Amino acid sequence: MISPDSCLSLLRSRRSVRAYLPDPVDSRKISNCIEAARLAPSACNAQPWTFVVVDDPGLKDAVAVAASGGILPMNHFTRQAPVLIVVVRESANLTSKLGQIMKDKPYPLIDNGIAVAHFCIQAFAEGLGTCIIGWFEEKKVKKLLGIPSDKRAELLITVGYAADNEKKHEKIRKPIESMSCRNHYY
Repeated sequence: MISPDSCLSLLRSRRSVRAYLPDPVDSRKISNCIEAARLAPSACNAQPWTFVVVDDPGLKDAVAVAASGGILPMNHFTRQAPVLIVVVRESANLTSKLGQIMKDKPYPLIDNGIAVAHFCIQAFAEGLGTCIIGWFEEKKVKKLLGIPSDKRAELLITVGYAADNEKKHEKIRKPIESMSCRNHYY
């Protein structure tokens, strides 16, 4: 069992990485990250996700171009990362779909967010850096990877070893008192 302090220490240390070494990533580490995502909870156990591992250099570069181009070019660091993960939103099971309609909550989006968090925390434990990206040309990515038109390529995760020269800074977060309360909303 991991100690509470160890868990908080891990979470305090993890950061979004935007500069990567060119070193290849062992496929076992990626498999462990996917296993961590697989173990994530989801509404009605729907598990509405597929993680597409993109590590073929030519294909990875093409996906990185789709993540760094467009109207507002961003995310140029995607070209440095040796592995890209594309998270595809799958259809939820019937009970999750019914709950989504009845409660007006996007359970598959919530579920995918939880699974991606699990993936990234495991990656950090494996000594890898990650960055979760939502800003990319989804149609291009779907075409490159053969993702059906009725599916959403929800997120992209860069994965690799953080470059040593990357700035390590303290996380800037709201104070606990300004984002939590007890027994009553503020």
